[in-house]
Amino acid sequence: MADKNILVVGGGMAGISAAIEAAETGHNVTLVERNPYLGGRVTQLYRYFPKLCPPSCGLEINYKRLKKNPRVRVLTQAEVASVSGTKGAFKVEVELQPRYVNEKCTCCGKCAEACTVEVDNPFNYNMNKMKAAYLPHPAAYPERYVLHPDLVANAAEAKKVADACEYRAVDLDEKKRTETIEAAAIIWATGWDPFDPKDVEYYRFNQNRNVITNVMMERLADPDGPTGGKILRPSDGQPPKRVVFVQCAGSRDEHHLGYCSGVCCLASLKQATYVREQLPESEVTICYIDIRTPDRLEDFYTNVQKDEKVTFIKSKIADISEDAETGEVALNGEDTLGGKRFDTTADLVVLATGIVPSRPAVELKTDNYGFLLSDQDAGHLPAGCVTKPEEVSSVVQDGTAAALRAIVQAR
Repeated sequence: MADKNILVVGGGMAGISAAIEAAETGHNVTLVERNPYLGGRVTQLYRYFPKLCPPSCGLEINYKRLKKNPRVRVLTQAEVASVSGTKGAFKVEVELQPRYVNEKCTCCGKCAEACTVEVDNPFNYNMNKMKAAYLPHPAAYPERYVLHPDLVANAAEAKKVADACEYRAVDLDEKKRTETIEAAAIIWATGWDPFDPKDVEYYRFNQNRNVITNVMMERLADPDGPTGGKILRPSDGQPPKRVVFVQCAGSRDEHHLGYCSGVCCLASLKQATYVREQLPESEVTICYIDIRTPDRLEDFYTNVQKDEKVTFIKSKIADISEDAETGEVALNGEDTLGGKRFDTTADLVVLATGIVPSRPAVELKTDNYGFLLSDQDAGHLPAGCVTKPEEVSSVVQDGTAAALRAIVQAR
């Protein structure tokens, strides 16, 4: 029956694609996302490779499709707590955290203007602070403000913020709740998290101020990021003259991530263009084990190679340290092509960290690396980067394929 519900867990590109495709064939869909907005990690990107266009256009088209389709129900700040039943008759317990702002919100921003409490900004990977009454990002869907729990815990400040809203959209009495959802099939599109390099001792990630990750670099380059789109050193806010990208930062390493995430090389090539466009006098070095740019993306690599101020060194960096006074970063390794020691310095170092599957709380079959296997019990359909590292276009295809399988299983 076309009216059977399909549950999609995860509102990134795979989940959105799956939800839209299933709904547009006549099925009811519930889309569950743990963040207060849809779009997943793609929303935090500055540009796609290889065309270097912004992700906002593709997201906007999908958001319009969601808004127009009454068969899609979106639940944000929601996570699956448990699943019972079988294919065709699942019962899913979903926990929803309070947003403290209801559907009356017009995004006027008066609540943020009245708020004086600040918290770390997770959208910018905590590189800056934000008001505790906030819109997650300028193109957020749903377009509605959120109150941080720290603000709600401050009764006087919370009341001031609530009183500032002339539309009575602030609901300080909203509580955490649990909802039971019935579904014929479940698409698991819970996405990925960036590898945290703090455990790689020789990078000293938590000690070196001017060592950042590739996902942080995306936010630095974005006009809506913590620096207004300016690529600056965290230590002193100055533009870097020398930038080094360290590939396979924890990847292809039996002590950390034993696999290649496939997209990190392309991300660094893309980010090298950010640096060179914005800082034309800067020099970029990319330290790599192997450069992996499959299929049609090889041209992107060769185009970056043409830049005389971009140098490629085949080297696994063995040590990174920072001068406490100047902020200059020293890197040591081996130039394996030249057969000699490699030493260099930089104003800014970018670690190309890999993709870690963001697994759901329920028990599902995984491979040795924690990615969901495609061979699950009937009715459970994994999709996107929770199954393997992928770039955006492949994730969209994966979400569409999962929707087709769910439609068949929901009959």
